[in-house]
Amino acid sequence: MIVGFLLAAYSVVANDSIQTLGTFLSSNAHRPWWLLWIFGSGILIVVILYSWYVNGGDPAYGRLQKFPVPEGGVSWLHAIPPLALLVLTRMGVPVSTTFLVLTVFAVTGGEPGNLGAMLNKSAVGYVVAFAAAIILFLLVFRRLTEYFHRTRGTTVPTYWVVLQWASTGFLWSQWLIQDLANIFVYLPRELSVNWLLFGIVALVAMQGYIFYQFGGEIQKIVTSKTDTTDVRAATIIDFIYGMVLLAFKENIFGIPAFENMPMSTTWVFLGVLAGREFALSVYLADTSAKGTARKVISDALKALSGLVVSVLLAFGLPWLYEVAFA
Repeated sequence: MIVGFLLAAYSVVANDSIQTLGTFLSSNAHRPWWLLWIFGSGILIVVILYSWYVNGGDPAYGRLQKFPVPEGGVSWLHAIPPLALLVLTRMGVPVSTTFLVLTVFAVTGGEPGNLGAMLNKSAVGYVVAFAAAIILFLLVFRRLTEYFHRTRGTTVPTYWVVLQWASTGFLWSQWLIQDLANIFVYLPRELSVNWLLFGIVALVAMQGYIFYQFGGEIQKIVTSKTDTTDVRAATIIDFIYGMVLLAFKENIFGIPAFENMPMSTTWVFLGVLAGREFALSVYLADTSAKGTARKVISDALKALSGLVVSVLLAFGLPWLYEVAFA
């Protein structure tokens, strides 16, 4: 249980750092890593403590209600997915931690239908994020984006730095609400004070290492996109991504199956980046639809590879377990 939690705590944050903190890290690379760490860790602690207090010991905002503890408890097979995630992260593959970690718990917990529910919600999330990004960057942020592109590399006003830190804090909180379930699934559903402190200390330490590395290999997914190191562009990206996550958190679509069901925030993030890149290819001279399509397809294939690995692990590990210990 503890090994699985620690592996998940590191691998989930390391892989998903590109989503919530990628643009923040790339546009603040000139600042001390420990300053960024204090900022991110402060929000992390507040978000966890709030859910734990309000939800009676549950730090995951109810996202684990449909994922009962497997009969017999957590075993070695549950620790393999975050280990696989750690390897894929080192390779720079933006896989969905939700599918990779929670799918095994869904199958061993007797709820294999949750895989389909998570897949449906995540697919809708990608489409919504993709459409929202295209519409907003074509109709709302076009002139701003063109201005950012022309003036990239110049000194920006201080208020943009304040806005970016605010948008990052908002996005980081929304991501935590969605993805804390991928980490705390290894611990008891109602945490005691001791387990709570253990979880917070472990997460803060893991996050510190990620900040020290400034995102690692997977950070290239962000820096390969147009102008993402510009603090102004990063602010808008983070705000749109955060608003999409908030929409699914509040289930504004009114779909019962989406209520308290975890989703792949990786897919949502890739949808935002893909929609933005296609929109920019329409009006920026040094970007092309063909080149954009190659980037989007490459990212999508990497994400789908994570889904394939998730399904293989979810159904293959229990079978291996039965064979080995039958």
